[in-house]
Amino acid sequence: MFRFEAIAVWQRALALVGALVLAGCAGVGTNGCAPGLQAMMQAQLFFGRNVMGRGMVSDEEWMRFLDDEVSPRYPAGFSVADADGQYRNAGGGIARERSKQLLIIGPGGDKPKLDAIRDAYKRRFNQESVLLVETPVCAAF
Repeated sequence: MFRFEAIAVWQRALALVGALVLAGCAGVGTNGCAPGLQAMMQAQLFFGRNVMGRGMVSDEEWMRFLDDEVSPRYPAGFSVADADGQYRNAGGGIARERSKQLLIIGPGGDKPKLDAIRDAYKRRFNQESVLLVETPVCAAF
């Protein structure tokens, strides 16, 4: 009798697990996103504003950079936020600086455009690097 009851308990447990798995998949579309959302890429770029030997990138210089380099490449739009950053510089020291975070969400495949923006900033403002983070996301406009 015990063996039959144990098998019945396992069968019920497996049925419950299967139902939970199927219920979790019910809200996901064919692209791996919930209905109404699309699979896209989110790119975050982090720009330090300290310029060796001359102070900080001004708000006006930043706006000109956006107008010259970012807006032509992403005319549909992007977001910018102020940030405070910390990193270890090439000399091994800890550097802290005011920064800008650029957020772009789109279909992806933009690495050449993103690299062109990073390179332009490094050249224009004598920077060691511009951090790029790309993450797959589900989004809708």
